[in-house]
Amino acid sequence: MTTLTVECADLTDPHTFLAPDAELVEMWRGFRSASPVHWHEVEGRAVPGFWVLSRHRDVMEVYRDNKRFTSESGNVLATLLEGGDSAAGRMLAVTDGQRHSELRNLMLKAFAPRMLEPVVAGVRERTDRLVRSAVEAGDCDFARDVAEHIPMATIADLLGVPAGDRDELLDLTKKALSAEDEGSCADEAIVARNELLFYFAELAAVRRKDPRDDVLSVLTTSTINGEPLTEQEIIFNCYSIIIGGDETSRLSMISGMRALMEHPEQWRRLKSGEVTVEKAVEEVLRWVSPAMHFGRRVREDVEIGGRLLRAGDVVTLWNSSANYDEDLFADPSSFDLGRTPNRHVAFGYGPHFCPGAYLGRAEIAAMLSALRTHVAEAVPNGPARPIHSNFLHGYSSLPVSLSSAG
Repeated sequence: MTTLTVECADLTDPHTFLAPDAELVEMWRGFRSASPVHWHEVEGRAVPGFWVLSRHRDVMEVYRDNKRFTSESGNVLATLLEGGDSAAGRMLAVTDGQRHSELRNLMLKAFAPRMLEPVVAGVRERTDRLVRSAVEAGDCDFARDVAEHIPMATIADLLGVPAGDRDELLDLTKKALSAEDEGSCADEAIVARNELLFYFAELAAVRRKDPRDDVLSVLTTSTINGEPLTEQEIIFNCYSIIIGGDETSRLSMISGMRALMEHPEQWRRLKSGEVTVEKAVEEVLRWVSPAMHFGRRVREDVEIGGRLLRAGDVVTLWNSSANYDEDLFADPSSFDLGRTPNRHVAFGYGPHFCPGAYLGRAEIAAMLSALRTHVAEAVPNGPARPIHSNFLHGYSSLPVSLSSAG
């Protein structure tokens, strides 16, 4: 029986999410059944409380509606509870209205599937090579030796980041949103975010003078209604791309590998071709739910699930609960690579649906394909190390032993 009840669970505390996955699943089942639209007080801090939405239908209602709910006060607890996001109105994820539509159309052109074909080909080649090397080594840390090198290299290719800068950017990215251990502090995250912004300001200045075939050059040379993007719009959206593009895919790959080891029957189904890689990708995304929540601020009084949310309130949308909602998913606590349909919200939904979703799916698909081709068996070779975050879910270390498929 879980010790994480609706009454005692502190969703602002990263320690809460270090509980075993089965306990977290039970905790969210408790929220959905006992208090699906829940008011969460914040203890020990001079900040207001917030609403917690745990049912799939309620989460979807807010994701769809950028009229009564805004992202411009922040879109995660860390910024919402502190009163706002400094990138609001300039970074796509925390911009609404006309400017959001204009920025989104620009980003969608850069991330169109036909534009990404050569990038995806590179993802497949890189992933296959990394998995083959891991199999040859026999023992590896799947997080650090394989998964870390796939999305970051891909996003760096897209943005035109020089090869020599990529390890530093990966380190800054991890510090900006999550911590390797409990000893890391909020100040380190702030410093890391600022360093990322400074880096892209400098690289953007270079690309203005010497545009190339990359997304950063698109941002520095494009116009909206005849006006170029501001420097802050350019660097904030680079930051958004590298944070979102690295973390979600990387954590999904690591936790996906862990899930396959814990569910040998599903590994057999993938290995034999009984289930398609495409379906398996969707179940990995649902199962992992790497971005546990997103948030909004209420613009006008609105009723959800019989509760009145007032203008100015903070509301959080918990993907990690919605993706396990019994009302939508049959036997949601089962890892089923052939699950159909699979209407998860791992990439959000509606106007703020992740523009990099196609690329993220391609990266996870490349990993599953390489594992199916080159690995006969995978077993744990040490404890997995969870990240310390109330926003992201996953592992920073996953020791494994891999045997070759021959």
